[in-house]
Amino acid sequence: MQNLPTYEDVLAAARRIEGHAHRTPVLRSRTIERELGAEIFFKAENFQRIGAFKFRGAFNALSRFDESQRKAGVLAFSSGNHAQAIALSASLLGMSSTIIMPEDAPAAKMAATRGYGATVVTFDRYSEDRDAIARRLAEEQGLTLIPPYDHPDIIAGQGTAAKELLEEVGELDALFVCLGGGGLLSGSALAAKALVPGCKIYGVEPEAGDDGQQSFRSGKIVRIATPKTIADGAQTQSLGNYTFAIIRRDVDDILTVADSELVESMRFFASRMKMIVEPTGCLGLAGARKLGPQLRGLRVGVIVSGGNVDLGQFCQLLRSA
Repeated sequence: MQNLPTYEDVLAAARRIEGHAHRTPVLRSRTIERELGAEIFFKAENFQRIGAFKFRGAFNALSRFDESQRKAGVLAFSSGNHAQAIALSASLLGMSSTIIMPEDAPAAKMAATRGYGATVVTFDRYSEDRDAIARRLAEEQGLTLIPPYDHPDIIAGQGTAAKELLEEVGELDALFVCLGGGGLLSGSALAAKALVPGCKIYGVEPEAGDDGQQSFRSGKIVRIATPKTIADGAQTQSLGNYTFAIIRRDVDDILTVADSELVESMRFFASRMKMIVEPTGCLGLAGARKLGPQLRGLRVGVIVSGGNVDLGQFCQLLRSA
């Protein structure tokens, strides 16, 4: 494998995205702080451009294209947030984009991706191989593939969210980050270990998609079938080579939470903090709640990864709880 990205790459990414990505707010809630007996700082990436942290990595990666790559265009595959991030970044940088999306991706995410000017190619995530589709399109059309997480520029860009959080609130004892393919978690780990070496870093993934936990504990990448979970942004089958190497080195533990716990966190964000947060974006809070008493008296960061959820689904999930 080539050299892993470092915190210096996160710093370089921060310079590239400055003035393009939002510096999202850090929010607090006395209700959750009373519940956990800790100071909790939410980095609200649901207020990022395209509604999720993914814009950071996408813009960083595309801004490094050479002239021939820009002329040919970019290719990506994603269930939604990376798709929107690549589509918007490509539009801002004056290049075309083609996005491979599962046919059951949330309607709002697919509509937004097309709205940003991308050409969308759909596939069945349970029976077709998106990697094979991507390789074919890249070869046929000369497109540069930017994967959703296993790419040094993507990882470095995502790490800027944790960098901003730590710069604003100072030292943290623990940081909770959602985990799908590991781009946000590995980037956050690069930032946290550089800025606050003693901070414990926790990845949180859905119970049905525990490939990250299995990989972390076995010491090798474990691949699973596409998990069935409401956290569509974490329906990954495995960690990437880059992300796993950083996670194995820098992360303290991987936690899993049930879909029902994600719904409860969605309800909390909506009722107490007046925020719409997608199920995947609730993984960090659900993980913090799972540790509960272990956090008493600590300063804790939670990255809220995104807020792109179909409003009909959002209401249906809250009614079902």
